[in-house]
Parts: sequence; structure tokens; C-alpha cells
Amino acid sequence: MELPRPLHPGILVKRYKRFLTDVMLEDGTEITAHCPNPGRMTGLMTPGSKIWVSRSDNPKRKLPFTFELFEDENGLVGINTGYPNTIVSEAITEGKISELAGYEILRREVNYGDRSRIDVLLEDSSRGRCWVEIKNVHLKRDTGIIPGIAEFPDSVTARGARHLYELANQVKKGDRAVMVYLVQRMDCDRFRIAGDIDPNYQKAFIAAVDSGVEIICLDVSITTETISVRRPIHIL
Repeated sequence: MELPRPLHPGILVKRYKRFLTDVMLEDGTEITAHCPNPGRMTGLMTPGSKIWVSRSDNPKRKLPFTFELFEDENGLVGINTGYPNTIVSEAITEGKISELAGYEILRREVNYGDRSRIDVLLEDSSRGRCWVEIKNVHLKRDTGIIPGIAEFPDSVTARGARHLYELANQVKKGDRAVMVYLVQRMDCDRFRIAGDIDPNYQKAFIAAVDSGVEIICLDVSITTETISVRRPIHIL
């Protein structure tokens, strides 16, 4: 997936009210950028850190700048939660995700369950339907003795737990259901559920797996120009 071009480097001043970020651009101009991420963004909000923002020419936008990437000592981290669906959809279409390859039709944002919309619905005349939910992952705490672990969620998410139960219901109906966790960073080689942050989500995850929901975790190759699926990540 191509990012908006060009991206502008800046220094993070502060994030507040969840969706607002003050940024000092290279020329010394201080702007307020939209932060397209409702989570806690633990470890990605350190004042003084280098970040990258895009600028829209749409005159109707109240905030023309958007916070896109965070840069730490290990590289770039994608923080825009609006991108994973496109990144994964492109990878499926290009045959980069073997578990999801070979379906005739790919549709996005299809209504299902209880007031939900599935991120991707794959359909095939011989294989039937495959419901694919996609979650953005950027949390990496590196606590304990094992480094390089990506975790989800980074805050309590009742909505996320509901999605897992709804995927399990699709399996009960005879369809295939897959949860894809997309790690928008390149410094992790393992993934786990952050049960200490949201025990209810962990409970829903275990129930979904027991019901036959398949789990895939992928990381990305990320630059200031593109983000694309890179490789599978081991699930703990």
C-alpha cells in the first residue's frame, strides 16, 4: 500500500484528546495533526520523538495534517489504524497470504452478526465463504525476559471481543472464519494476546480458537513511501 506523498518529518510535542497530536515540523512550525488511532499507543507517545505526518489538500478538512508513522531506535511503526484492511486486502489479492489465497471474490466491509461489518469476505463457488477480521497491532512492551513480542490489544476493547464471538458464530454456521493480526512494525518476531490489559478479550480469543476460528499474524515491510505484508509471525 502506498502512503500519502510526501511525508513530512517532525518532532512529537504531545498527544491529547485521543485524536490530536501537536508536532514541530523541520522548519520550526508547530502544527496540530489528526491522530488516526484511538488506542493508548503505549511507547509511541514519547515527547521529542521523530514522527512523520502527511498533509491533505482538501480544503474541507479542519486538520490538514495526519500522524502516519512513529520512528524509534528500531525503525518505523505504522500508527494509522485505517490502513491494515487495505494492506491485508492487497496481500490477499497478490497471493502473499497462502492461507487466504485462491478465492474468486473479495469484498470489504460486509454487514454481518450483531451490528458489525466484516473487514473482508472471501467467496468461492467451490470453497464457500471465509470471513476475515483484521486488527492493527503496534504494542511492544519488551517486559520480562523475552524481547520482540508484539501484543494486542493495547487497551480494553469490548468491540474487539464481540468480533471474536461473531467469527465463532460464522464457524458454527459452517463457514470459515479467520482473525488476522497485522503488526505495523518490523522489530517483532512473536505475538501474544495482552491478557493483563484486557482479560475479557483474552477469554473471547480462547473461545474463538476453541470454536475453530483460525488465527494469522503478519508483520510488514514499512518505509516512508509504502507499507506491505512481509512475513508470518509466531503466535505464542
